[in-house]
Amino acid sequence: MRRGFYAAMANDYSPRAFAAGERFQTDLPRRLDRLPWTRFHTLIVAALGITWILDGLEVTLGGSVAGILRTPAGLSMSDAEIGVAASFYLTGAVLGALLFGYLTDKIGRRPLFFITLGLYLAATALTALSWNGETYMFFRFLTGAGIGGEYAAINSAIQEFIPARFRGRTDIGVNGSYWLGAAVGAAATLYLLDPTEVSPGYGWRVAFGIGAVLGLGVLGLRRFVPESPRWLMIHGRMPEAEKIMEGIEAYAAGNLPPPSGGFLTMRARSHSSLGEMALALLRTYPKRTLVGLTLMAAQAFFYNAIFFTYALVLVRFFGVEPGRVGLFLLPFALANAGGALLLGPLFDLIGRKRMIAATYALSGLLLGAGGWLFVQGRLDATSMTLVWTAVFFFASPAASSAYLTVSESFPLEMRALAIALFYAFGTALGGIAAPALFGSLIGTGNRDLVYLGYLVASGLMIGAAIVEAIIGISAERRALEDVAAPLAAD
Repeated sequence: MRRGFYAAMANDYSPRAFAAGERFQTDLPRRLDRLPWTRFHTLIVAALGITWILDGLEVTLGGSVAGILRTPAGLSMSDAEIGVAASFYLTGAVLGALLFGYLTDKIGRRPLFFITLGLYLAATALTALSWNGETYMFFRFLTGAGIGGEYAAINSAIQEFIPARFRGRTDIGVNGSYWLGAAVGAAATLYLLDPTEVSPGYGWRVAFGIGAVLGLGVLGLRRFVPESPRWLMIHGRMPEAEKIMEGIEAYAAGNLPPPSGGFLTMRARSHSSLGEMALALLRTYPKRTLVGLTLMAAQAFFYNAIFFTYALVLVRFFGVEPGRVGLFLLPFALANAGGALLLGPLFDLIGRKRMIAATYALSGLLLGAGGWLFVQGRLDATSMTLVWTAVFFFASPAASSAYLTVSESFPLEMRALAIALFYAFGTALGGIAAPALFGSLIGTGNRDLVYLGYLVASGLMIGAAIVEAIIGISAERRALEDVAAPLAAD
């Protein structure tokens, strides 16, 4: 990366920069989309996609240590308090996404790569030092804020770097890598939460320290990630955009085909107002707004209700020892990662609408069936984990497709903020209350009440599938500027 990219940065070629309002033409987006897959794209996925691995690690640790946190060796928290702590994490993620999403569109993708990751690193390290339930909740809130900010900055950047024909599978795969982090967290807790190996009072603290250590390594990789050429283009900063583009093209061996689709005519912008963004959401693309909110809210409730509290279900209803919870979460996490990787290419080949509707519907139907087996007492800890594994094989690419849909559906100038808004409202509507609600339902020890919660999650997923099938858009293999014209387009 260093040799190709920085050699291009030293190039003497310097096209003119444009002041706000000036009109110019560019083929830069077409050049990005004509590229084959190169080492540069692999670096982008590795350096930026680590966000989801870290989030998966955080959520798994939060769920896995729930049993320990209930004991004096932990923080003597109740089931309801543990659910509230999960909601604090999500609340932080919502607020972080909104703040950092706005800044990502305003000052650029690259600066936020470091700000949001730095916040995450500090907060997750502090979580390991929590001395009571209140401080644990507060540090989880800050950790969520860092992760929420990462969602906006990273999703927008990945969309803008990856060629159109690879965009669907890449986005689904990257978002699905959340579950690789979950698998790492589950495997780590098998040792760290085993009282015969590590003292219960320290094991859960070391578990949270894993995230901080992994995040430090990512900082090194991100030094080599440039600013998005598309973002620079919108702001008229063509000398920088062209030099970065040349650096990316240097990774493509052999002759590149000429860009197809012609030049785009743009007017440089210093910024885009919130009013313009609101008009785009509510007047220009109202159906896309409805689809985005529906998909985000459904998957947020579905995942946050079930996964955040699954450890509590295992402990309360099946008598699983807290130190063995990771053993049940590990296959669950691997199936989620496998679903995203195996089904992801179909979102490019078969198409967005068909695959999104199918994965949402199958997830909802399988959850309803699994919940019925649970309430009938026909499942033990192992068989319930197997059922949930089948459910989330389809739910994983479904949830990832919500982020893919939102990031493709709206103009470049508001991409990060749109991701943040939909993530925030979807999580607020479907996610923040879900862990606290399920924590309370599980605390009653009443299977019928827990099953009622499962039915709500099932109904939301099936409803989202119907909305997608009726008014979803087909964005597969299309340039981002063709799916939604930039506000700067002239």
